[in-house]
Order: sequence, then C-alpha cells, then structure tokens
Amino acid sequence: MKYTVSIEIALPRERVVQLLADPAHLPKWLRGLVLHEPLSGTHGQVGTTSRVVLQMGKQKIECTETITRREPVDLHEIPRAAVVHFDREIVGEGMWSAVRDRLTEAGPQRTLWQSENEYRFSGLLMRLVGLLMPGAFRKQSRQHMQDFKAFAEQGQDVRDATG
Repeated sequence: MKYTVSIEIALPRERVVQLLADPAHLPKWLRGLVLHEPLSGTHGQVGTTSRVVLQMGKQKIECTETITRREPVDLHEIPRAAVVHFDREIVGEGMWSAVRDRLTEAGPQRTLWQSENEYRFSGLLMRLVGLLMPGAFRKQSRQHMQDFKAFAEQGQDVRDATG
C-alpha cells in the first residue's frame, strides 16, 4: 500500500525542519507517543535505530525506526532551492513501512511538507488490516501532520487535548 499526504505550514522551512528534527518536541505533536529512544546512533542522524512505542486507543504498538536519509545534514542556512529530506524505515510486528518526507519552500514564510508512505504487511491479521482499513493509515498520517502544524504555528500540545 502506498499513499502521499501533504500539508502547508505557515513558517519558514528552516524553522519547520528544526522543529521536526528536535526529539524534545516529539511528544508535543506525535499523538500517542509513549517512548522514542535511540538504541544506536544519535537521534535524527542517518543509521540511527530507535525504539518507538505508541498508544493508540487501548492498543500499544512497538516498532523500530531506522533513519535512512537526512539531507542536508546541517539544518541551518539551507539553500532556498534545496529540498529537505527525512526518510525512515519502520518495522513492527507484521508490518514494514518506509516514510519519505520532503520539505520545500512554498513561499516566503510557508513550507510544503509532503510525506510519501509505503506499507508492506506480513501475517494474516496485518494483511487483513491493510486490506480492510487502508484509509486508517492515511488518516493517521494526516492527523500527525495536522498536529505538527498546530504545534509549530500555534504552540498547541496534543497532550493538552481533551477527548
């Protein structure tokens, strides 16, 4: 299963990528995040492997995330024409996923964030979930982007949300 979601954020691209890259901000916008800890490497750097635990309703999901691309390495003074790439692979029980994020300037104070997502499922249960509920994955990706936008633009923290 493959899909792409995108969102425009009313902030300069350099500020957006710095917020995305800072692990201290993850709990503020990554809804359901329980834990994100590097197992090897330095957070956000290519080759770093992290343990990620998410709580989704009554279900706890644990997976391993590996950073496969980060360009440019230095997120300061990024050339205007450059495209910023954050790519990662995520492996969990019965699932493999690749996420390829691209951030481009959409205007003087605007950033376009495009996220290309690919999922592969193994095991009967996960294959059924992928077949019967493909929209749930797109909806979750879009929710994470909307939560990041609200955090970046207005300082909203998903942990403060009620319901």
